[in-house]
Amino acid sequence: MNMATRRVRVRPTEPGPGVSGIARLDRRTKSLTRRLRPGDIAVIDHLDLDRVSAEALLHGGVAAVVNVAPSISGRYPNLGPQLLVAAGVPLLDRVGPAVFAAVREGQLVRLEDNRLYADDREIAVGELLTPESIEAAMAEARAGLAIQLEAFASNTMEYVRRERDLLLDGVGVPEIRTNLTGRHVLIVVRGYHHREDLATLRPYIREYRPLFIGVDGGADALLEAGYRPDLVVGDMDSVSDRALGCGGEIVVHAYPDGTAPGLARVEALGLPAVLFPAAATSEDVAMLLADDKGASLIVAVGTHYDLVEFFDKGRAGMASTFLTRLRVGGKLVDAKGVSRLYRSRISTSSLLWLVVATLVLFLTALAISSAGHAYVELIADAWHSFLFWLSGLFR
Repeated sequence: MNMATRRVRVRPTEPGPGVSGIARLDRRTKSLTRRLRPGDIAVIDHLDLDRVSAEALLHGGVAAVVNVAPSISGRYPNLGPQLLVAAGVPLLDRVGPAVFAAVREGQLVRLEDNRLYADDREIAVGELLTPESIEAAMAEARAGLAIQLEAFASNTMEYVRRERDLLLDGVGVPEIRTNLTGRHVLIVVRGYHHREDLATLRPYIREYRPLFIGVDGGADALLEAGYRPDLVVGDMDSVSDRALGCGGEIVVHAYPDGTAPGLARVEALGLPAVLFPAAATSEDVAMLLADDKGASLIVAVGTHYDLVEFFDKGRAGMASTFLTRLRVGGKLVDAKGVSRLYRSRISTSSLLWLVVATLVLFLTALAISSAGHAYVELIADAWHSFLFWLSGLFR
C-alpha cells in the first residue's frame, strides 16, 4: 500500500458528522453567489475575504465556506471572515488550489473539523478559523494599516494625474438618452446594508420618485426591492441577464484605453450600450455620470464610505472614490446606515391593536349613551328593511 493510499480515510456511507452540502465552485466569489442555494458549501479562491462577499454568501444560505486562499492575509483588517464565523458558518481556510480539481460542481461534500470529504474520501485539509484565530489575525493586520494608508495616498495622487480632465471638466463622460437634468438620482451598489437602507428609503422614493441607477449587482438589488433601474452602470461582471434586459439604459464601464470585457456580454444579449472609459470604480463612474448630466441630488446606497471599507474592498483603485466624492460635493447624500439611524418605533401589530381598541371604545359609547341607542335602532331598521327587500326578490 503506497503513501497516497494510506491517506485515504474510508467513511461509512451514511451521513457522518460535520456539515454536508452540495459543492458550488468558482474562483470569483460574486459569480458564485448567484448560483448558491440554501445549504450549499461554497468553494472559493478569495484572498482577504471582504464583508460584501461574506454578506452575499450568507444571503445565499451557505452552509460552509472552503477557501483556497488565506481569508486574512494580514495586509489589512478585512471584515468577511469575522462575519461568517459570527453567523455560525464554518470557514475552512488555505486548502490549496488542488481542491478545484478534486471536487465537481454539484457534488455532495462534507466538512468535518479541518478536513473536506467527497465520496467518503478526504480531499482537502486546511485551517478551520475560529473567533480567537480571527481576532489574533485581525490584531496583526491592524498593525499594518499605516503601510496601507501610504499606498492609498500614493494611489490617490496617481489617479489625479491620470484622470484630472475627467474630474475637473467632465472630459470623457458619454452622452446618454436618459434625462437626469434637475432630477433626484438614487445610485444603488450591492454593498453594506443596501437592503435595509433601500427599505428605509421607501417613503423618500414614493414622494420624490428619483431615477434609479444600478451599479452592476445593484441593478438586481433594485429589482429585488420592486424598482426598475433607469440606468445600469458597471463592468457587467456581477449583474444578471434579467437586470440587463429590464429596459434600463446600459452604460458599460471600460478601461481607460477603451477595452471593455463586459461589452461582449451585452452585445450577445442583443442590447444597446454606451461605453464610459475611466480608471475609476464603477460606483464612481455612476456618480460622475449623474453629476455631469445635471442631477440635482445624488443619493447613494451601499457605496463605500470610509478607509476601512476601501481597504476591505481590496482594490488600490478605491482611491478614486475619495476624489469622486470631493468632485460631486454637496449634491451627494450617502444613505449608508440610515436603516440603523432611524427605524419606526410603531410596529404594524401596535397599529392593529390601536384600531381594535378604537372600535371597542366606539361600540361601547354607542351601547351606553341615549344617542347611541337611537343610532342602533336606526341601523337595525335599515338592516330589517334591507332583508325585507332582499327576500322580496326571491318571492
